Amino acid sequence: MKTFIARHESLVTSTLSGFDRLVFRGTLLPLMRKRGMHVFLSYANVRLLDFKDFALETSKRVREAALAEAERRGRPVRYLESSTTSKENLARRLLVESPLQKPGLVCAFKAVEPCMSFEYHRSPDPEERGLRLRPRKCLHVYNYWVHPKLGFMNVRLQTWFPFNIQICLNGREWLARELSRRRSAFTQADNCFTWLSNPALAQRLMNEQLEADWPAVLTALARSINPLHDELFRPWPMDYYWSAYQVEWATDIAFKDSQALAGIYPGLVHHAMRHFKSEDVMRFLGQKLHGNFTGEVTTSYKVRPEGVRVKHWVRGNSLKMYDKARSILRVETTTARTSDFKVLRPPHDEPRGELAWRPMRKGIADLHRRAMVSQRSNERYLDALAAVEDTTPCSRLFDSVALPVVDAGRRFRALRLGDPDDVALLQAISRGEFAISGFRNRDLRGLLYPPPASTTDERRLSGRVSRQLRLLRAHGIIRKIPKTHRYQLTDRGHLLTAVLRATRDADVKQLIQKAA
Repeated sequence: MKTFIARHESLVTSTLSGFDRLVFRGTLLPLMRKRGMHVFLSYANVRLLDFKDFALETSKRVREAALAEAERRGRPVRYLESSTTSKENLARRLLVESPLQKPGLVCAFKAVEPCMSFEYHRSPDPEERGLRLRPRKCLHVYNYWVHPKLGFMNVRLQTWFPFNIQICLNGREWLARELSRRRSAFTQADNCFTWLSNPALAQRLMNEQLEADWPAVLTALARSINPLHDELFRPWPMDYYWSAYQVEWATDIAFKDSQALAGIYPGLVHHAMRHFKSEDVMRFLGQKLHGNFTGEVTTSYKVRPEGVRVKHWVRGNSLKMYDKARSILRVETTTARTSDFKVLRPPHDEPRGELAWRPMRKGIADLHRRAMVSQRSNERYLDALAAVEDTTPCSRLFDSVALPVVDAGRRFRALRLGDPDDVALLQAISRGEFAISGFRNRDLRGLLYPPPASTTDERRLSGRVSRQLRLLRAHGIIRKIPKTHRYQLTDRGHLLTAVLRATRDADVKQLIQKAA
């Protein structure tokens, strides 16, 4: 990212990284456990035979309470028959038609949507008989708010047991409220900032969102739509377990004007579509492409009203780039499948247990690490794009390795960019899976040579690869990671391998057109 910013320093006015769209889900875990609903009914003195009547009456009360605020304030209440209706667009339109004098409830929607709810399961086996969670449909209530701190957001409540909740908000909306409170001037377009009077303050406020007491914030929002919660669960007190169902982390690079971004953006799009292969996309997301990988890496190009978008998907996680508001270059990582990433933590059931790199969870506890992974993903993507606008002549890059060099008193031969062996070596060290933790001697042996037939052959191959690594180090193509046996590409190595791949992939016609 720093390389990209330095390359376009004269065109860039500010950068901003932080949460964009956040979708949280609240679950009452005691009810989701085996026979949990039976325990609750026992505490509430409700017989199993009376469950249906109890559930109907409770759902009616919850539904009325969820809509009471809108009815009391005279805000619009709509029943939506079609799932294709954009609730957010409709809510924003109702806000324009019926503006608020101060932050508060905008409107409420009712919609029948799929859910998981309890049904009585009949079985001759007493252990199997009873209430079970089953897929069904029920009424959901959406409340859209202009929150005094969080800005435009919504809360969705399932009006049947187990009363699951979903909360959707935007980190940029939150930031706009905080900047206004501090009287720091800015210009906002949709959910991005085209101008900031104090970029450092804006970034600090975005970083503070990571330190928020998220359970308290989300629980307060949950009570706003279901004020009966404490009363309903007085027999067996419980509260929601909050998980981040979907997290969007965006890095915005603001250019001086639309012309400045338009001058480089087509080249960025072309490079992303043509040169970012599956292993590159995996590398951006901090993952490796190996033989056990069973997913699919997909890249798409789409022209949208807000700009031209390039998007890469990997098993529920995605990375995209688009020109937001015509003068903002946005790179955004969305994480939905957290188990593909790692976090240093103790076992789930042993809070004081041994720390180890374990699969990331969707819970609030791992939100900070999730943001870190996303930020690194954005940075790697921008670093890869930095080569697009590099004005260094290819001849200078090629010539710099085409002559012998002396390093630590030893003479090393030139790299031969027309030699299949040297080309294969450069292509191997630039593979996407090596960008995170680097590569070792044995990694290259497995890529460049067939399996050795004996221990003697293995030692011989190891020595040969060691000499190749020493050659690359002498030319400044790779560097050794301290206190390890691993190596990584240097900035020069990144640029050389990117240019080499681009020129080898291009046909003669393309090169002549570019030269003309």
